[in-house]
Amino acid sequence: MQSPSADTVVLIPIRSFTDAKSRLAGALDADDRRRLSMWMAQQVVHAAGNLPTRIVTDDTGVIEWARARRVEVLTIGARGLNPSVAAAVHRASDLGFGRVIVAHADLPAAADLTGLDRAGVCIAPDRRRDGSNVMCVPTDSGFEFAYGAGSFARHCAEAHRLGLPLTIVDDDSLAWDVDDPCDLPDDWRAVAGVPEPR
Repeated sequence: MQSPSADTVVLIPIRSFTDAKSRLAGALDADDRRRLSMWMAQQVVHAAGNLPTRIVTDDTGVIEWARARRVEVLTIGARGLNPSVAAAVHRASDLGFGRVIVAHADLPAAADLTGLDRAGVCIAPDRRRDGSNVMCVPTDSGFEFAYGAGSFARHCAEAHRLGLPLTIVDDDSLAWDVDDPCDLPDDWRAVAGVPEPR
């Protein structure tokens, strides 16, 4: 595994905790979805290790959460995941970073993001090889982000379009994201310190 680079920053986009994971509404109430989202985001922050990390958000609750954990925040003022990530990458370049690792905040088993700190484009797809859970790209490459269903194939194609080396990392700890009730960890309440409902 490569050593973390001072030239690389981890960006973790988080729109909100209060209305997060609406597709879990049939299994968890709003308060549990908020607690689950905060716990998963904390796992991803820990997985960044010693790499500089920025939470990308304009939500006041997320900003307070990040600052309480001494994690720096990038407020972007952009709507939607793709415009927000693109703006955050541009800001990271202005701050002097040569590469960004963009990590989704819903990875409950995330253990180590530093292995994606590689030249060119590096992608850790989800377990269905449909989404792009974690990506590393050069900040000056003009990489066009295309998150959403089928993003893994689109991001691979974008790396080829730009003529950048592409590395795929199949990592079970990064492949597990939580979108639907069937994705929930069985023991998430115990691990996150959340009491069972009465």
